Amino acid sequence: MVAAENFWGSIAAQLGGDHVHVTSIIRNPDTDPHDYEPKAADARAVAGARYAIVNGIGYDAWADKLLAANPASGRAELKVGDLVGVKEGGNPHRWYSPDDVHKVIEKITDDYKKADPADAAYFDRRRTAYETKDLAPYTKLISEMKSKYAGTPIGASESIVTPLAEGLGLKTLTPGTFLDAMSEGTDPTAKDKATIDDQIKNKQIKIYVYNSQNSTPDVQAQVKEAKEAGIPVATVTETPTPGNITFQQWQTTQLQGIAEALAKATGR
Repeated sequence: MVAAENFWGSIAAQLGGDHVHVTSIIRNPDTDPHDYEPKAADARAVAGARYAIVNGIGYDAWADKLLAANPASGRAELKVGDLVGVKEGGNPHRWYSPDDVHKVIEKITDDYKKADPADAAYFDRRRTAYETKDLAPYTKLISEMKSKYAGTPIGASESIVTPLAEGLGLKTLTPGTFLDAMSEGTDPTAKDKATIDDQIKNKQIKIYVYNSQNSTPDVQAQVKEAKEAGIPVATVTETPTPGNITFQQWQTTQLQGIAEALAKATGR
């Protein structure tokens, strides 16, 4: 099978075990998933795959084109955006939504069972082991953080933080238009930047969370301001860093960093 990005590929590989071979196209932290140019090897991988996972929601339009250009008889395709009901124009960063991650786990397992009914029990066991053992620290940390910090106001550098903040019950005060501009690579408005400066200066936010893979001069300035104001700063990345760690190792490490920042900011 083939996954457009390694965050979904990591989950798919762990659910498939030795019954599935997963190729992730985006697996280098230095590669921008938004404007990736597929290689000949990617086309071959897609053409030979029995199953494909793409994020959708306009995030990886190149992957949709790659699938269309390399049809394969009987290939099943999972578009995460369609599964979770987020249309183009919505927030595409669904791997940062704990609820959506669990929906994807369920769907991948069901799709594996359809592709290989004789091994359905194996795939059920893999899913149970993944959710109760491998993913357990991630799930537990989210639950603990939500019960401890729900309602805490935060600032963020871009919209990848939004689904996670929602899952944790945190209140993102940063203007949505700024978050979207940063994610889409467009210039933010002076008004939005002034609003964020005021939020930092007046300590309306308890912590600031930024994507270190997309640290623009505006974001760097906000990080500097936050640190100077004594506001704890936590970092996240858009794709797993380093590229060979599992989804849950990556996410749990980031959650621990956010939890430490929240504890420092709130004394809880």
